[in-house]
Amino acid sequence: MSNEKAIVHMDLDTFFVSCERLIDNRLIGKPVLIGGTSDRGVVASCSYEARRFGVHSAMPMRMAKQLCPEAIILRGNAGIYTKFSEQVTDVIKESVPVYEKASIDEFYMDLTGMDRFFGCMQMATELREKIIKETGLPISFGLSINKTVSKVATGEAKPNNRIRILQGSEKPFLAPLSVRKIPMVGEVTYKSLCDLGIKQIKTIQEMPMEVMYKVLGKNGLGIWNKANGIDETPVVQYHERKSISTERTFDKDTTDVLKLRSIVVAMAENLAYQLRRGNKLTACITMKIRYSDFQTHTQQKRIPYSSLDSVLLPVILDLFKNLYNRRMLVRLVGVRFSHLVEGGHQINLFEDEEKQLNLSVAIDKMRERFGDRAIISAAGMEAKTISRWNPFTGEPPPLLPNRRR
Repeated sequence: MSNEKAIVHMDLDTFFVSCERLIDNRLIGKPVLIGGTSDRGVVASCSYEARRFGVHSAMPMRMAKQLCPEAIILRGNAGIYTKFSEQVTDVIKESVPVYEKASIDEFYMDLTGMDRFFGCMQMATELREKIIKETGLPISFGLSINKTVSKVATGEAKPNNRIRILQGSEKPFLAPLSVRKIPMVGEVTYKSLCDLGIKQIKTIQEMPMEVMYKVLGKNGLGIWNKANGIDETPVVQYHERKSISTERTFDKDTTDVLKLRSIVVAMAENLAYQLRRGNKLTACITMKIRYSDFQTHTQQKRIPYSSLDSVLLPVILDLFKNLYNRRMLVRLVGVRFSHLVEGGHQINLFEDEEKQLNLSVAIDKMRERFGDRAIISAAGMEAKTISRWNPFTGEPPPLLPNRRR
């Protein structure tokens, strides 16, 4: 029996493509691209056959077509992918004591202490085989003493395989790999490291921690730790949150339509930002209005899964327009996003253009640095104060204080 940590990272291989191949087996063995079908669209997922041509996710579809002109291009169906993800989640939920769903196709599991019963590698292997048998989806996993090494190991195990990194061999395993394999090293950081002549993880391992801090600050310390196989991040027990909402009761009932629209836009922008912070997507929007006689009216609409302002705001304003009655004073307005699932921008790429995605990412970075209201749309300026809030960390919901002149 061993007391060492046993962390498993499982990742569904080319998840969107694998789902499409279960639906249409004629796609098996062929280069497949999933994402925006126009030249301004973005690749959400691609098969290994397409990757041989240099195609990768988040690449502009126009460039992907040039690299792989024979590729089959599909728009994708977020609802179908969500259902397959839920099937995999259900299998994992029944099989392990603690798991964390990191995204729609990625899971962490803490099997520490399970050696006394099964053997962690055997248990993870049997779970992988069960997932493949019950869902038909290929999945790979890495097993080690922490999340970072396990995630990197999964990448090395792909496609459709498994690998275990024994305790004490983390640094030798990581050493020959590209620094791009380190979680949290994106394109900008990778370029900065390459400019310094740092291309292999081994180089970082041989550097003093102080040098990395001097070059990249706090981020450099995190990279140094990960490069040396050090990661104390725990597996956080997964709990599915089904909805987030907020509402505002006015100090004085109003018929000022511009003020009402502005408050609704501000609330919607804030909730959409919280979705993205929590790596969530919504498929159902509800608008609520309560009049001065306390009659309450709601209207909802189902939409393709999204967390982008450009998708959500037009729907919310349309619902507001349908509900609002100019002849009556309004006491309260509220917005609710429900049918939430795990997922980030990758699942929105079917509809989005590269320019819009880049804009959304840039705005969110500004909000993370300077506050939720650092950048707002002109239409939402009437609501001057919205509390900083993250509904996925157990914090209380946002309060929208009434403005007093």
